[in-house]
Amino acid sequence: MKFPSLRFGLIALGLAAGAAAADTYPGKPVTLIVPTAAAGGTDTIARLVAEELGKTLKQPFVVDNRPGANGIVGVDAAARAAPDGYRLLFTYAASMAVNPSLYRKLPYDPVKDFAPIAQIGRGGNLLLVNKDLPVRSLKEFVDHVRARPDQLSYCSWGAGSGGHLAMESLQKQAGLKMTHIPYKGSSPCVQDLIGGQVQAAFADMSSTIELVRSGRVRAIAHSGAARIPMLPDVPSMTEAGYPFTTYAWYGLFAPAKTPPAIVDTLNAAVLRMLEDPAVVKRLNELNFTDLPKTTPAQFGATLRQDLADWGKLVREIGVQLD
Repeated sequence: MKFPSLRFGLIALGLAAGAAAADTYPGKPVTLIVPTAAAGGTDTIARLVAEELGKTLKQPFVVDNRPGANGIVGVDAAARAAPDGYRLLFTYAASMAVNPSLYRKLPYDPVKDFAPIAQIGRGGNLLLVNKDLPVRSLKEFVDHVRARPDQLSYCSWGAGSGGHLAMESLQKQAGLKMTHIPYKGSSPCVQDLIGGQVQAAFADMSSTIELVRSGRVRAIAHSGAARIPMLPDVPSMTEAGYPFTTYAWYGLFAPAKTPPAIVDTLNAAVLRMLEDPAVVKRLNELNFTDLPKTTPAQFGATLRQDLADWGKLVREIGVQLD
């Protein structure tokens, strides 16, 4: 025998409980799991977001760095967290939109295991070279590398990362042969680029723009769709003749089944943050001149579209990881 009134009563009770939780949320500190090492670009943005969310929601937001396996370690830890809003994921596009196409087996599903909260900026990465490499443009770089097959190396923040795929795309288009050296984060990669252990890398602007301005590394191209105001002399890859327009972004996620009211509370706090001129200025300085203000549903749609777009790129390049 079915008891429809009991079933609907339980649903209503669950909704009421979720609303009540949101009314008092957050009632204690919140942890942002970040699947990269400290001091890199993702960590820099995460700490800015944590500080601003803490101001708005009147509780500390604490960054918990969980680097490893191209973001898989940290993202998987967040997927397994209790869906109560107190352990969230702050991550970058590749960990959610690229990994499913790269790995034969992945311990998380970016769509099924997470509730999108908000996208936080989007942009491209800089193609950097060691300051002693005798090139000052993408054309000169291509000519220099093409004349030295398998003699030069580049680093990335992990096999299958956005930096790896961008360089592989360039190599395929230009007929280049370089050795890829994957690191566990962008910071050690950039440090070895400065030291000359590798000759080139794609890296996020947030942690490298001051290195470019001081002359410690040279930026010769940008993987975004257009030139960026902070480095107006650096062309996009597409402008320089090697199309690459897939965006990188950062985003905030909760474990699946987190009450929608809590997700909405967090989304509202992010949107409020993106209205603050001081925060916008800081994000602009970190390469995010495009700051879409998304609802959870809109961010979810962006993720699904990027899964398709990055998946196509991965298949074209032919990269597959175990």
